Amino acid sequence: MRDVSTQLLVGGRIYAPDASAMAVTDGVVVWIGQDSVGRALHPDAEVIELNGAFVAPAFVDAHVHATSAGLLLTGVDLTRTPSLEALLQQVREADGPLVWGHGWDETRWPENRPPTRAEIDEAAQGKRVYLSRIDVHSALVSSNLVTDETRAADGYSSEGPLARAAHHHVRRIARDAITPDQRRAAQLAFLRYAASKGIASVHECAGPDISGEDDLRELLALGEGPQVVAYWGDHSLPGVSVQGLAGDHFVDGAIGSRTAALVEPYADADTSGALYLSGPQIADHLVKCTSLGLQAGFHVIGDAGMAAVIEGFTIAEKTLGTPVLASARHRLEHVEMVSAEQAQQLAGWGVIASVQPLFDAEWGGPAGMYVQRLGAERGVGLNPFSRLAAAGVVLAFGSDTPVTAIDPWAAVRAAVHHQTEGFGVSPRAAFTAHTRGGWRAAGVDDGVTGTLQPGAPATYAVWETGDLVVAGSDARVQRWSTDPRSGVPGLPDLTGPAPVCVRTVLNGRTIYERK
Repeated sequence: MRDVSTQLLVGGRIYAPDASAMAVTDGVVVWIGQDSVGRALHPDAEVIELNGAFVAPAFVDAHVHATSAGLLLTGVDLTRTPSLEALLQQVREADGPLVWGHGWDETRWPENRPPTRAEIDEAAQGKRVYLSRIDVHSALVSSNLVTDETRAADGYSSEGPLARAAHHHVRRIARDAITPDQRRAAQLAFLRYAASKGIASVHECAGPDISGEDDLRELLALGEGPQVVAYWGDHSLPGVSVQGLAGDHFVDGAIGSRTAALVEPYADADTSGALYLSGPQIADHLVKCTSLGLQAGFHVIGDAGMAAVIEGFTIAEKTLGTPVLASARHRLEHVEMVSAEQAQQLAGWGVIASVQPLFDAEWGGPAGMYVQRLGAERGVGLNPFSRLAAAGVVLAFGSDTPVTAIDPWAAVRAAVHHQTEGFGVSPRAAFTAHTRGGWRAAGVDDGVTGTLQPGAPATYAVWETGDLVVAGSDARVQRWSTDPRSGVPGLPDLTGPAPVCVRTVLNGRTIYERK
């Protein structure tokens, strides 16, 4: 009689020492080894033929905005819009009454400027328009979306994009115009797409200025697709259970919108950005969350923002003591500008760095947006993953979608092939940061979750890796290596085509299967 509670995966390549097969019982990995042994040990199991596929721990995306990312899938995608005029044409062609779009980046356009309010109004033809910049720290809007309260807020411009408080205000207005059906469709589209990319868990970084309580409550109630770990970026608890008051709790803004807080002014504008929280305010939040048994966390990008964070942790350490503060495993998002000394301090406080490798792929390098904004010397010093890892800071990789694409293999590749010499990490370290690192960032550090070994949750993805068939032979030339220190199979060739997800499994339950 077949044992329906046990599945035996055979004929593949398992991300574990010397393994081609894996047995799973009731959502837990119970055995890993060779095919023949597995068949002998589990004669009544349901056999799943892998046909040479690669089985590895599923990815975790440690920083997402589900509804906004879903709206990018179902709404107006501006991430590859080539010019100012092309954006205006997309607005003209979009259906109303609300045009919600995301992803424009004027630094890539020949005009090198965003549209004016008058140009947006002309293209909108009466429709209400909200178009967030790629970093979601400023937005283009139509005049009929602007109120007197918006005009009175910090960051308001009568002609250009809205930033800071003015942006937060107008975003809430646009967000409230989204119908419940549109929101549900966007959330489902996002979760299904994430699962199709081999992602089994996402960290939703919600907040009052980002998505709102209702949005978070409805996302958690869906109960399908990847596991959602909820964070709330504010100093007060929402009316829904969360892992922490963390995520996008803003210390500062973003480089692209010139709102990240800098010690020295931007190279291309007379501003040093915006600092939203002081060191003492950060310390108060750390002490409060630690006493409540919650993770605290902050969005921090600029070097002045990081200085405020260091000050806050230093003050909190004096109140709580180092062991208590470090055991809380608080987290920081982005951590783009950090010195070697600061990295050592963060490691000593047990901080987890939730970072986005595709930021460097999109905006790093000598000709990238960072250099445009910060100058040649400062602009190549961002996202130093090796510096954080060498100091002992746990890395958790994510996308910050819709800021960058949901593409875990591309993120692993970007972390390895960093555009600044010496800032990248090894393929194995990058893969670990996008799998086990995400679970550790959410407080799951039992030694097995995020791995494939007996006793671990059966949370994995199955990948076709595009191995080459030798002409005139059935043999396959595989783009693999084996880590000589551990015997663990290496990863697919990161310079070749990306692996294709065949199946994603969460705790033994299939959440995606390629048709």
